[in-house]
Amino acid sequence: VRRGKDAAFKSAVLNAVHDALVASGVPQTDRFHRVLELSAEDFRYDATYPDLARPRSDDFVLIEVLLSVGRSVKVKRKIAIDLIDALRQAPGLDPDDVMLVFNETRWENWSFGGGRFIHV
Repeated sequence: VRRGKDAAFKSAVLNAVHDALVASGVPQTDRFHRVLELSAEDFRYDATYPDLARPRSDDFVLIEVLLSVGRSVKVKRKIAIDLIDALRQAPGLDPDDVMLVFNETRWENWSFGGGRFIHV
């Protein structure tokens, strides 16, 4: 996000992400989120890529979801729909101000603590 967003804005975004993930089967307690705040000079993006009808605003949010390999396109679409619907409500984002990227990694790349690999 652009630097300067208040705590309520950031919490609303993080809650929307978490709720969308939980609705798709992610455990409720699997909550590991972060917000990166960048100045305008460090957060540059095209205003209308690829085909937006109106330019993105300063409320533009780039969301990266890190998932284990294996989620179907159907599940990813559900996450996207649930997320966009929630962000419309709070913090009141225009859907065109949200970019969502799924980044998948294999199960053996996860150690949730203590160096333990619980999925291999």
